[in-house]
Amino acid sequence: MKTIGFIGTGVMGSPIVRHLAQKNYRLNVFNRTTSKAEKLRDVAKVYTDVSLLIKESDIIFTMLGFPNDVKQIYDIILDVAKPNTIVIDMTTSSPKLALELYRKGKEKNIKILDAPVTGGEVGAINGTLTMMVGGDIEVFEQMKDLFSVFAKNINYVGGSSLGQKAKLANQVAIAGAIWGVAESLSFAKNSDIHIDTMLQILNSGSAYSWQSINNGNKMITKDFKPGFYIKHFVKDLKLALEESNTDLPLVRNVIMMYESLDEVTYDKEGIQALIRYYK
Repeated sequence: MKTIGFIGTGVMGSPIVRHLAQKNYRLNVFNRTTSKAEKLRDVAKVYTDVSLLIKESDIIFTMLGFPNDVKQIYDIILDVAKPNTIVIDMTTSSPKLALELYRKGKEKNIKILDAPVTGGEVGAINGTLTMMVGGDIEVFEQMKDLFSVFAKNINYVGGSSLGQKAKLANQVAIAGAIWGVAESLSFAKNSDIHIDTMLQILNSGSAYSWQSINNGNKMITKDFKPGFYIKHFVKDLKLALEESNTDLPLVRNVIMMYESLDEVTYDKEGIQALIRYYK
């Protein structure tokens, strides 16, 4: 059985590692904040040296925060990974960077897929994530059964970088959905409609969405624990603006709303905290 390395064991990465462990894969894990990786010591070998993890893994997953993090880790991967290593980046990152890394990997016989996921912490815990995969179809077919351990909907989008582009399109739709829920609930509250009743209406009619079902009640109860950090979502939306050949007014407005929130909210809370914009 091949050894799997996992770099980035945060909100999403940790439950994915546990799903892999349930299938008895040999697992190596690394996180920049070592304490997060230590929580997985019961199911994986914990590394404090990422280079050593890379050398001792046949398949490597990365799930990081920002494109700069991806570049730093992949510079090391491209330098020390064994030939024929398969690397899957599940970070939502820059399509241009994904294509650049894919080409550099080709030169060293390192096979790289860009495979961001959607479904949030809930999807990671339940093993029901949706994947959008870009790269060589042959590598995708090799990895598909492995992906099915933690993902329910696995989509091959096309060549390298198209997984990232599909994820950015997905994030545009999320921006509209989360904005709609926050604004609807705020409108209802200011119109003397019981806010719980309003959410029940949203969730049982044509306005329902993943955001209304999973984040609507969190908005009402002011549960802003991050299943998906604001700072990461805004990063995604800014990448969409960079990649887009058309104007994205909805995206620009949602970015503005998030960036108007206080620093603690922006850095530490989940995207449902958009409701704070409506004071």
